[in-house]
Amino acid sequence: MISIWAERRYPFLTWIQWLILGAFHYFSQLNWCNMLYYMLIISMIQNKQRIVHTLPISMLLMLQYTIIRLSYVPIEPYSLLVSLFDLLTAVLVIWLYHTLMNSESEKRKLREKNRFLTLHDPLTGLLNYEGYMEVLHKTLEEERSFLLILLNVNNFSGYKKGSDDPWCAVITGIGKKITNQFPEAYGISRYAGDRFAIVMPQIPYIEERISSLLSNQLQGLQVSYSLSRYPRSSQTLQQFMTIAEDQLIEQQRSQWIKNEEEVFRSERLRAVGELAAGMAHEIRNPLTAIRGFLQLSRGQSFNIAPWYEVIMSEVTRVTDLTGEFLQFSKPQANHMKPEKLAHCLERVMSLTESDAASRGHRITLHMRDESVCVNMDRDKIVQVLINLIRNAFEAMSDPGEVHMDMIQEGENVLISIADTGSGIPERSLTAIFNPFFTTKEEGTGLGLALCQKIAQDHNGKITVHSEMGEGSTFTLCLPVESGE
Repeated sequence: MISIWAERRYPFLTWIQWLILGAFHYFSQLNWCNMLYYMLIISMIQNKQRIVHTLPISMLLMLQYTIIRLSYVPIEPYSLLVSLFDLLTAVLVIWLYHTLMNSESEKRKLREKNRFLTLHDPLTGLLNYEGYMEVLHKTLEEERSFLLILLNVNNFSGYKKGSDDPWCAVITGIGKKITNQFPEAYGISRYAGDRFAIVMPQIPYIEERISSLLSNQLQGLQVSYSLSRYPRSSQTLQQFMTIAEDQLIEQQRSQWIKNEEEVFRSERLRAVGELAAGMAHEIRNPLTAIRGFLQLSRGQSFNIAPWYEVIMSEVTRVTDLTGEFLQFSKPQANHMKPEKLAHCLERVMSLTESDAASRGHRITLHMRDESVCVNMDRDKIVQVLINLIRNAFEAMSDPGEVHMDMIQEGENVLISIADTGSGIPERSLTAIFNPFFTTKEEGTGLGLALCQKIAQDHNGKITVHSEMGEGSTFTLCLPVESGE
């Protein structure tokens, strides 16, 4: 027993333990030495996993016990049966030992697997949020300073996270690249979908390594990151994590603003392209007609009298088109001042009543509150309302009615212009405010686009609701002036 206890300090005892036990058994002639043999068997096989390795050792030791025992007891059937029983008992002990060890091994593996699943992300194999927090607390307990790097992939939040989706492959690839870039990390975690956390020791040139990761390994992805140092940033873990998350959110916000600016710039370039294409198309038609008439006049000694009216009408058309285009491209209204909207509506009524009467239509005005004030360029708003009313007149082939209502809703005032015309087809509703879109035989298609621009310059907007056969309602929404 002393040799078994001391074998870790003196490994050579492992090779002579069976001799010591055999000598003790031979000179003591005690049958209960079989318990010492079982102890020695367990000691010698405890690091062996397969029964083919442990059974021969146990059989040799029990054979030694049997031979020594038969040297001091009478050899008779009873003694032989006892010896056979001892050998079978050794086999049973080995079998029970392996059964117990296999059961414990399976339990240990299951516990390790459950712990791994508890602390790790199943997709990437990295730590999850719980594992990430465990690494942070362990690092704090060891009183070590460390770096915390938070990475967020901004342009993959819209992907479906199915097992066969490219999103999974991309996220898994990101995890591998981060692991390869920071092999000395205390822990790398994936949490909150597309967010990664790296807990690292304080090392030099960390920002250069992060830049290398983003520009080389993660090229093509929009990744925001924050870098925090503990305990430089704060003294408590909760405060430290809050600062790190706030820095990441600020980085995401800056990236979002930059993306929005890029989208806005692209939209502006696209709009300019559409305007230029539409303008070129609209001007080319009257210029082609003018050119044709001038070529015809060449055969009559450049006498343009027969086509003078047509040429002048085409020139007027180009002039009107250019004027509308220039008006559309002007910067926002610059004659803004607070005025009562009622005065503006009354002026619109006075300018459109005669036109309504000449067409056989009836126009009415209803105002809930005449004291509503709006910060506006009055001439521009009058222009918008007159344009909408004239469109309503033209939408009614038979004598009809146009109702203009003003109502305040919260911090906005709504001016609606409803007609009893034929309505606007649903396929055209989404395009009527686009430049150069028109359903009229004569028209530039800039009228409603110009009205919408003026409304936007006043921090408002124009919406439309229409039903075929019942009419259309255009609503101008403007913010109410809050001061006196």
